[in-house]
Amino acid sequence: MKTSSSNNKTVAENRKARHDYFVLEDFEAGIVLCGTEVKSIRKGSVSLQDAWCDIDEGELFIKGMYVSPYEKGNIFNRNPLRERKLLMHKREIMRLMGQVKQEGLTLIPLSLYLKEGKIKVHLGLCKGKKIYDKREDMARRDAKRDMSRAMKDRRQ
Repeated sequence: MKTSSSNNKTVAENRKARHDYFVLEDFEAGIVLCGTEVKSIRKGSVSLQDAWCDIDEGELFIKGMYVSPYEKGNIFNRNPLRERKLLMHKREIMRLMGQVKQEGLTLIPLSLYLKEGKIKVHLGLCKGKKIYDKREDMARRDAKRDMSRAMKDRRQ
């Protein structure tokens, strides 16, 4: 799934997720929000840093997502860390529930974006990385950067 097409605008990204987890599969979900939360998210005042998803009684919820209160929202502002319901097809949720319970995987929100005026969540079915996996990824990234620098210097 590509979220960077011409009509999608990324509002927030969880960069740390790709560092801490292997993303095995990704999904798109809608999210249930109140009016002031929508305005705050459109402004970019949202953090997915410590967010995760949980399945409770056949429904999917996002927890730990921080949406800062809208400055003009006064009494209509909600708790910034409240859990919010995600919208997916029932069969997808049931399949995810089986994978999360049996295989020890977790659902992590990777990004928040606007698609045709609606706010969508890009979810990843993830498996945690060990420390040596993280080191290996960093070494691979550094080697790739060094090679591209060497090629750039050689062209000039």
